[in-house]
Amino acid sequence: MVSRFTGSYAPEDAIFLLKPMTLAMVDVAAKERLIQSGQRHYSEMLTPERTPEPRYLELFEALTERYAVRLATEIMGLARYLAMTRPRQVTVVSLARAGTPIGALLARALRWMGRLDVRHYSISIIRDRGIDENALAFMLRHEQRDPSGLAFVDGWTAKGVITEELQRALRRWNARQLEQLDEALHVVSDIGGTAEIAATYDDYAIPSGILNATVSGLTSRSILNAAIGPADFHGCVFYQEFAPHDRSHWFLDQVSAHFATVQAGSVRGDSGERQERRRAMRDFLTRLHERYAISDRNFVKPGVAEATRVLLRRVPGLLLLKDPTHPDVAHLQWLVREKQVPVVIDPAMPIQATALIKDLL
Repeated sequence: MVSRFTGSYAPEDAIFLLKPMTLAMVDVAAKERLIQSGQRHYSEMLTPERTPEPRYLELFEALTERYAVRLATEIMGLARYLAMTRPRQVTVVSLARAGTPIGALLARALRWMGRLDVRHYSISIIRDRGIDENALAFMLRHEQRDPSGLAFVDGWTAKGVITEELQRALRRWNARQLEQLDEALHVVSDIGGTAEIAATYDDYAIPSGILNATVSGLTSRSILNAAIGPADFHGCVFYQEFAPHDRSHWFLDQVSAHFATVQAGSVRGDSGERQERRRAMRDFLTRLHERYAISDRNFVKPGVAEATRVLLRRVPGLLLLKDPTHPDVAHLQWLVREKQVPVVIDPAMPIQATALIKDLL
């Protein structure tokens, strides 16, 4: 449990508190049926990943070029906030794997600011199953990280499911353990208005959100199945075979190259803007559920990043776009053409995109 698994990252960029493992893959349709029927939890299975097609990779690189300065500004703003609120020691705890590239960028930004005490760990949190408490205990007791310095980080919010999961998990931890942890979630884009600290409320295409393992240190999303013992970290698959296509370091380099020239952005906290964003998302989801007679809230995935994930690794039934000509959704247009998914244009959406998972039962 004490080995330093870093995926394809340098240790100063990210340490995964995950157990590398082998896992038999399940095809997408079979996995979807097992999840929807309640026979298996999504965290028990993985579908096969593939490396991006050349055209899709071009879209990722174009988005990185488009947003590198903006993301650098937002990362520096979040890093400045963490440096101010954690004067003794900063431990960035990203939620694997969407939060991993963001956590790595924050670690770089904090070191650039002179905070050489920073360390970044990426750990597992799973909907309905909580956070990896073995990973928390390892950071606090084996690594001797100051509890007051821990900051939980993700890339974005959508409906707030992971925000709620994190709050429940940390309340449970704080009720039973001596080390008291800050329950706040820190994100780049808080489109659901649920995170305590965010750089923006805009739904924009954070470039790391449109790739899978090849921008996340060649790791899979986290796994929690019967192969994970009571003393283990949650698991993951390490895709060493994808190394020739890895963009994990490249993405960090493209964004962090701008740290020296941008002015740190401001962060948003518990503001009226956050409450308005939360109301807008809640009203939008209510409208969607009524219009499409959606029976399961987990079938709705709002936001560019969540819609991308549906198209990459679930069975999509419908894609809704606010503006089909916007460059932030060009990769979604490419994916729906490939998978022959119907598209509905909804200019009244408060976000750029939403995907609906197809009901297979």
